[in-house]
Amino acid sequence: MTTLLLPSSMSDSPTVPTGVQVARYDIAQPLPDDVLDAEALVVWGNGDRQLSDAARRLTRLRWVQTLAAGPDAVLAAGFAPEVTITSGRGLHDGPVAEHTLALLLAAARRLPECVRAQDEHRWAHELGGMQAFRPGMEFRSLAGARVLIWGFGSIAARLAPLLTALGAEVQGVARTAGTRHGYPVISTFDLPDALPRADVLVSLLPATPQNSRVLDRAVFDLLPNHAFVVNVGRGSVLDEEALLSAVRDGLIAGAALDVFDTEPLPAGSPLWAEPRILLTPHAAGGRPLGAGELVSENLVAFLAGSELKNVVARG
Repeated sequence: MTTLLLPSSMSDSPTVPTGVQVARYDIAQPLPDDVLDAEALVVWGNGDRQLSDAARRLTRLRWVQTLAAGPDAVLAAGFAPEVTITSGRGLHDGPVAEHTLALLLAAARRLPECVRAQDEHRWAHELGGMQAFRPGMEFRSLAGARVLIWGFGSIAARLAPLLTALGAEVQGVARTAGTRHGYPVISTFDLPDALPRADVLVSLLPATPQNSRVLDRAVFDLLPNHAFVVNVGRGSVLDEEALLSAVRDGLIAGAALDVFDTEPLPAGSPLWAEPRILLTPHAAGGRPLGAGELVSENLVAFLAGSELKNVVARG
């Protein structure tokens, strides 16, 4: 009998074949002793301490399925080398694409400034009425905007057509150049040439040692001063101090951030008070659509000894 552990945070249930026993566990508590012989573990929203405890005590474990698109927390938990780890890549494409679009539209239409004016009961003449349309000189619309997406994977594949439909010119950035999902993609080596022409830089980068603080002062120096930076990937890829300085110094027009180096973002962070930086509380994902189907598909493959989907560490 194979035991599959499902987290209390997972709302849908996978289809389980005969011979599989399912046990639900509380992600906020250490695993109970009576499930420690489980061979398969699904995680979603587990804390670092709980994950490390599971990695230490599940001695018969052979497969971990995280429902997060980024598997960094699971990879850092210390699971044995023989444990295969699969990610939730693809489950969050739609929600994250929608949230990114919302941040872009909010920045372009100056919604944070409008909300602050509303709080003051002030009719913001500078934000309404007749306005000049100056493509290439300011970011006030997605129509004609040049959007650079750094990290051109499955989320970008969902986001790019939405931007195209609103008139934006989309270009991707990845480790290798080419065409992906019908869009031109440049390599990171060519990024310095593309940044000065961008109206928006969107980061969908995962948390890897190579990506640590790659959104830094050198990047902000190359962007035009009307450009916005949007980060919905991982907080570790952004140098927050450099970003704050760039906004305050007028090197860039502003930013919209959904992820942070420390989460929750500390109350004392100066990012909260900067009027040209829009913050959301890691809200882009949070809804792994199709999680039950992914777990079911990978469970069948696991039992058959076949190739699993979204493998990030092979046991």
